[in-house]
Amino acid sequence: MKKLIVIVLGMFVLLTVGSLQAQEPVTLTYMASQNWVTQAEMDLGARFEEETGIHIDYQIIPADQYFTVLQTRLNTGEATDIFGGQSGVTDLIINYHVEENAVDLSDQEWVGRMDPLVLAQATVNDKVYGLTLWNTLGTTWVVNYNKTIFEEQGLSVPTTYAEFRSICESLLNVGTTPIFEPIAAGWHHVLWFPELGPRYEEVAPGLAEMLNANETTFADNPTMLTVVEQLKDLYDMGCFGDNALADTYEYLPEALASGEYAMAVANLTNPQVVGDAFPDVSADTFGYFVMPLADNQNLNINPAGPTKFIYSGSEHIAEAQQYFDFLTRTENLQYLIDNDPNTPTLPFDGLTFNLLPGQQEFLDSFPPEKRGTVYQTAVDYVNPQWMDIGQDLTAMFIGDIEPSEVLVRIDERRAQQAQTAKDPDWSE
Repeated sequence: MKKLIVIVLGMFVLLTVGSLQAQEPVTLTYMASQNWVTQAEMDLGARFEEETGIHIDYQIIPADQYFTVLQTRLNTGEATDIFGGQSGVTDLIINYHVEENAVDLSDQEWVGRMDPLVLAQATVNDKVYGLTLWNTLGTTWVVNYNKTIFEEQGLSVPTTYAEFRSICESLLNVGTTPIFEPIAAGWHHVLWFPELGPRYEEVAPGLAEMLNANETTFADNPTMLTVVEQLKDLYDMGCFGDNALADTYEYLPEALASGEYAMAVANLTNPQVVGDAFPDVSADTFGYFVMPLADNQNLNINPAGPTKFIYSGSEHIAEAQQYFDFLTRTENLQYLIDNDPNTPTLPFDGLTFNLLPGQQEFLDSFPPEKRGTVYQTAVDYVNPQWMDIGQDLTAMFIGDIEPSEVLVRIDERRAQQAQTAKDPDWSE
């Protein structure tokens, strides 16, 4: 440390430079996957800097590269002060090793205001490691459909796969692409499979527990095979259009707004995003139904989502906690809801949500017994291989592998991950 020697009345007085000038400003580095940090949050980051002098350096990584970059940085001890990750207990343990790599946040004030179901997915061994600022309710993945197109073609909401397939055929016959499916994104087309966890449980109660205990496999489940086969059927029919292998997720709002596509798997609150981007298209243009593969009529709920963690090796842990405190002030949470169409709800008490009446009616139409947890959260070692499943499904679409092989590969990766984690149920 640099020092100054000052002579005062013949006496030597030793002063550090830090005592004579202001402390160097702090910059918090924050790495996240694409679409995980909204402009509204960045606006709050600017306000945080005005209030505290602490700058937030947002480092946004493309989704198809993010987890590889994150794993590399965690493994080399070079993670950013704050890093984003998907919550879910298995992911916290296997992907991020949070007990080593993240700061215990259990004593933070905002923990007591967070939705317990969501909080549980950011908790390992009774310690909270993550802050989930995500529209976990509104981001329920459902089929958004254009009500005008359906009415013009005399179509109604399907309740079986056969009805869904018939709708697609009718739309193809009049030159409308039935479904926008951005396969090139690498992750979106995967949703059709694990999101149907409630249907798998309905057909085989306790299946998730059996999978977690290594008492059965994906490849042995006929309902899962049906789902994958029907997904391949939709692709082969041309339901995803001619450009599905090149389409990316960012085009989804425009695709629905254009009327070129009749449907897309999207968040429940996606119509607000469409209406915000295209003011001439009313959010009320769209209705909702659950993905009906394998005749599913259950609502898929995921209490997990993109979550913020403070790196245990950070030199600015206190400042990062200060940023979390700032973000979770009630007025700032409400700001996120009021200023971002992607965030009409947040998992905290004391907020006014921004759901459309039709969205609330849709949610209310599913009693508790017709709701369930998606399998990327309910079943261990599924979410960490999400992009791998995407590659397998793409290979299936183009005929490189059979639908059954998709399930076999999922089982193989689950076994590998379980053995790496020294899971006792997979011990040889």
